[in-house]
Amino acid sequence: MTTEAGLKNVRVSMMNAVHDLALLVARDEGLFRDQGLDVEIVTTPGTAQVGADRQAMKDVIFDRTMESAYNSGDVDQFRMCEWGIMKRTVEAEEAGQRSAKIVALGSAMSSFAIIAAANSDYYEPEQFRDVPIAVSPFNGSHFTTLKLLEGFIAKENIKTTNAGTMEERLTAIGKGEVAAGSFMEPWISVAQKQGFRIIMESHSTRSEASGDELDGATLAAMFRAEAAASEMINNNPSKYAHYFMEEAKGLLEPKDLQTWRLLYAPPVAYTRERFDYTYNWMLGYPELVTPGATFEGTVDNRAWE
Repeated sequence: MTTEAGLKNVRVSMMNAVHDLALLVARDEGLFRDQGLDVEIVTTPGTAQVGADRQAMKDVIFDRTMESAYNSGDVDQFRMCEWGIMKRTVEAEEAGQRSAKIVALGSAMSSFAIIAAANSDYYEPEQFRDVPIAVSPFNGSHFTTLKLLEGFIAKENIKTTNAGTMEERLTAIGKGEVAAGSFMEPWISVAQKQGFRIIMESHSTRSEASGDELDGATLAAMFRAEAAASEMINNNPSKYAHYFMEEAKGLLEPKDLQTWRLLYAPPVAYTRERFDYTYNWMLGYPELVTPGATFEGTVDNRAWE
């Protein structure tokens, strides 16, 4: 659809500021308009917002808010952690959902941290053998936790649990209801401000997904705008702290946000090598993804053709 100003309209989903910051900055700095696009961002609750919609935490991923919005056609395009996008694109059709393809790798390199209470007896990753870590199932905190702990604990001894949103799982850790949890910004900074203990952390990559309705030229224009936004964020991350303050709702001040954790990169094509490595890693955990997927059936790099 084309707007009155001659711009092509695209509706995209946004869940959490840290994952979607390049999208927000590209819109608010006019970078999408520079590419001939009118990008409408539809906010669907994620785990980072205080008081997030409970639908965002459903165990069945296609029942969650963002997935439901995409399946109904309310949005054209979305992004999540690389593994979450892989799961959704691989399993959508067999689950009777609207199909999607991986169309890019990037642009948010979101940092996740495993955090314990300050007065706990947990000091190192090895101590989490058979100890459940609070995560968002089949989202970035879940997959990154597995990746982080694999270097210290056998896969069969890595345990996770659903303890709700970032705010709820931080409360659960403070009360001793769970030993530790996985967090992203602004909740890592909230935890630090409140005196929690960071055990380990790492950046992890997002992927972009789209239905067949968005043509390659439109996606390429979106990704050029996100690339420019990524550079702006990296050059001055503090300028964009207000997006995180909106999610934390008074639990954090701009000066408390650890902006050095914010890292963004230009979206790039999703390669066969990347697909093979990521998909085969996920198959190592039977619950993470169904078998039988192919690069040709899952990935469409039309933005780079």
